[in-house]
Amino acid sequence: MPNRTLLYPRKDDKTIVYLKSCVKSPFIEVGDYSFYHDFENPMDFEKKCVLYHYPYVNNDKLIIGKFCSIAYGAKFLFNGANHTLDSLSTYPFPVLACEWNLDVPITDAWDNKGDIVIGNDVWIGFEAVIMAGVTIGDGAIIGSRAVVTKDVEPYSIVGGVPAKLIRKRFPEEQIQKLLEMKWWNWDEEKIKRHLPEIMHTELPDKLK
Repeated sequence: MPNRTLLYPRKDDKTIVYLKSCVKSPFIEVGDYSFYHDFENPMDFEKKCVLYHYPYVNNDKLIIGKFCSIAYGAKFLFNGANHTLDSLSTYPFPVLACEWNLDVPITDAWDNKGDIVIGNDVWIGFEAVIMAGVTIGDGAIIGSRAVVTKDVEPYSIVGGVPAKLIRKRFPEEQIQKLLEMKWWNWDEEKIKRHLPEIMHTELPDKLK
């Protein structure tokens, strides 16, 4: 049976890691079997991909579901990358509070848009960028170098800058059935039994 606790799930291949076995930050949550591919060193996921993430001043979280595929160069840009839009200037004076003798929290320098939440069975393409506050639904596909600034509905394919809907992967009735079925929550034995359907386009007739 598959081993969800592996670091490198492919024999003699150090370019893919199961993220759950890789990440250290308590502010990053990853589901089983979600992987990251990196041509250089996938162990650098937190340093290279999770950017402007300052847990010591914010409790922003990156939440990634199960069975996600994250390609090389994907970026998750957190609230620390923002500058406030509510003041006359976008200059981050609170970040340099000691220079300007300010007694304000550093978080006043940016607008807080919340966590980044990635659903289950999501494919994030090469060098895609996901902005703070975005939720990506189950089964979605994010195109290469897309910049995702808004929530993505389940089983949608999006691309471009900013990312826009290209099409839905399946008819709405099938999407609803998949969302109810939640195959990613099955145990490994059940998933293995139904791999012929999961790997193709037919919904299982009998869920044994």
